[in-house]
Amino acid sequence: MCLALLVILLHCSSLKAREVFTINKVEIRADPSLQVPNGDALTILCIADISKSGNFMIEHHFTFFKDGRILSDITSLQNRTEYKIPAARFADTGEYVCMVKAKEKKKKSEVMLVKVTGLPKPKLTALKNMVTEGEELVLKCEVPEEAPPLTFTFQKLLTPGGPVTRTKKELEKNFTTIEIPVEPGDKILRFQCIASVYSAHGMQESAPSDVELVTVVEPFSTPALVIEPSLNVTEGDNVKLVCRVVVRNYDIEIIIQKDKVILNSTRGQNTLTYFTKVSMQDNGNYTCKVELGSVSKEKTVNMVVTELFSKPELIHSAKMIDEGDWLQLQCKVKGLLPVTKISIKTRYLGKDNLLNDSSSFITKAHVNNTATYICTAEINGIIKESDPVKINVYAPVSIPQLWIVPSVRDVILGRAIRFQCQSMYGTPPITYKFFRGNKTVNSSQIFNKLPAEFRDKPTEVGVEQYSCEASNHHSHIRKRSRELNITVIAPVGKVNLISVPKREVEDGKGISFRCYVETGSLPINFKLLKQNNRKPISEDTKMDTEVIWYKETWSKQDSGEYFCEASNPTNIVQRSDVISINVILASWQKVLIALFVLVIIVILGCGGCCWYLWKKRKAKHPSIEMSGSAGVTNSAGVKLEPRQNSDGQYYPGYMDDSENHMKATDENKGPEHEITEVEYTEVEVSTPDPHRAPVQKGTEPVYSEIRKANNDSGENRYSRSSHGCSTVHRFLVAGLKCASKINIVEKLKVVLMPLRIASSNINCWEKNTKPNPRWKMLHLFQKTL
Repeated sequence: MCLALLVILLHCSSLKAREVFTINKVEIRADPSLQVPNGDALTILCIADISKSGNFMIEHHFTFFKDGRILSDITSLQNRTEYKIPAARFADTGEYVCMVKAKEKKKKSEVMLVKVTGLPKPKLTALKNMVTEGEELVLKCEVPEEAPPLTFTFQKLLTPGGPVTRTKKELEKNFTTIEIPVEPGDKILRFQCIASVYSAHGMQESAPSDVELVTVVEPFSTPALVIEPSLNVTEGDNVKLVCRVVVRNYDIEIIIQKDKVILNSTRGQNTLTYFTKVSMQDNGNYTCKVELGSVSKEKTVNMVVTELFSKPELIHSAKMIDEGDWLQLQCKVKGLLPVTKISIKTRYLGKDNLLNDSSSFITKAHVNNTATYICTAEINGIIKESDPVKINVYAPVSIPQLWIVPSVRDVILGRAIRFQCQSMYGTPPITYKFFRGNKTVNSSQIFNKLPAEFRDKPTEVGVEQYSCEASNHHSHIRKRSRELNITVIAPVGKVNLISVPKREVEDGKGISFRCYVETGSLPINFKLLKQNNRKPISEDTKMDTEVIWYKETWSKQDSGEYFCEASNPTNIVQRSDVISINVILASWQKVLIALFVLVIIVILGCGGCCWYLWKKRKAKHPSIEMSGSAGVTNSAGVKLEPRQNSDGQYYPGYMDDSENHMKATDENKGPEHEITEVEYTEVEVSTPDPHRAPVQKGTEPVYSEIRKANNDSGENRYSRSSHGCSTVHRFLVAGLKCASKINIVEKLKVVLMPLRIASSNINCWEKNTKPNPRWKMLHLFQKTL
């Protein structure tokens, strides 16, 4: 049984293994073509080319895509299927793709672009078929078959300037509405609309819609304007203007105006009248306007007015008259009829003042006659006036005055000076000219009674002469001021300070200071000051550019930094650079210090030398006892050292110089013999112990002076002198180090220059076989210096 089942399973597996297939190709087609007119049927066909290993059935899943969006899913055992569009619209234009999936395998077709051409004709509807002028008409245009976005264009036909169009876009609807105002004069309105659509694949536009007719009703007629008695009138005629309109029970408004000036108006009537006596100013266009809401209709006529007489002319002798001359005015009128009335007037701030009721006026001019003059003429009730004439009467200027602001006697070079010039009398405007000497610097015109102001900057030191001149429109007089003399001074320039001697001066001596300036006006005030001390040491005012001060008897307290200040009447203070003055010791003070130090050094040197020789001599001349030669021993039998007692303790100075020195003198020696020298030798003497019984003998070294031979004495003397001189040298060096701390070594060298010259000639240890110790010490002192 198990074997049979195994055979069946193996057989089924072999059958299943033989069901092999592959998708070779997926093809997509459009029927009838890739370009379809709008409204026609469109079929999208998808065919799968599949290879199989046997005759078995496969289930196919077809998916249609348009522009990446799924349109339809179809499952079929057949290898082909189709997607139908009964009426293609522009919205169906796009890229189509078909995908086939069988079991785990799937494949897509190539992209197919399908275009739908054209748009359906839109439908246009007017919400009202009869409207009134000024009313808003609502129109609706729609394309129900198409999908948004759409663009609609409305056209108003049969207009004088051609069709009037308005465009509106709709992004979410396939229709739109607009409002169109009905203008005056419209009778029958004709409208149509066009739809268009835009996409990535192009643009399509529909055919125009059917024409929609709308009838317009007038609320009132166009007005009629009549001028009575006629359009051509003469100045002085009475004229009536009448405006009439036909109204259909509306509350209209009627206005009569000339240019932009409203002459008369009424509301709720169909007639308006305006009366006037015309003049030349009434010549022009007259308009009758009828308004109702936004509707306005008007009528314009031109009225011609004939001049009755011309505009009068005011004749004058001159517009600018000198005071005291004659002022003559005359009024002339040209016309067909005699003048009824004529007069000459003055006008001020719009107010007329009668001057004379005649055609002429004459008077002697005075400044009060300065005014604006006119003349008027009247004929048949028509009054006309001439153009205004401005007459100016000028009084002559007085002699001007010139002064400085603020008033000063001297001015500083390079600084601007402010001048004022004024003529107290004279009719403005007054022209002022400003002079430096005979050269014109500037000019100014003043239209009131205020002074003219000028500025000038002097460029040279000295006395400058200024003047000014005044004049106006007076024909003859021009006057000049007196000359104003100004002293120009220059501030001090760079200040310099020098001293003699420079930088250093001996204590007790004097010093000279010279302070001078490079530029500056005189007099000049000089001050000598010490740094950090505002009180001047010296102060002088000179009619010169320099000053010299001499100060006697300087001391150490006068050391410091000094500077000089200089100023003149400009009150500008200049300061020199700071110089340093150091007060040093006087020559006699240096010599005194050097001598004092020298005395101290000599005293110290001599004292040290003597002390050394005394110590040396005392050490080499112990007392000699001639009573025994055995050495001294203590109780233990030990030999004692010199200056030891029996207990072995040392004791100082046990011998007296009078007992220990043996002076060898030889009075019989001649001068040829050399001076003998003391020589010391060691001898042993026996000394009993006063405290103990002597058990042992010993020796004790003692020293005795022995006169050596003549040939040894010189050598010994030289040795002792040399040793003493080295000690003197050490004392001299210590003294000079102390002196160097007070800064007098150099001064001491100068003082002791003769001593150095003398000692430099001494070479006792080179030339003399028996040198003198005194000369050697002198030479050693010279070396130390």
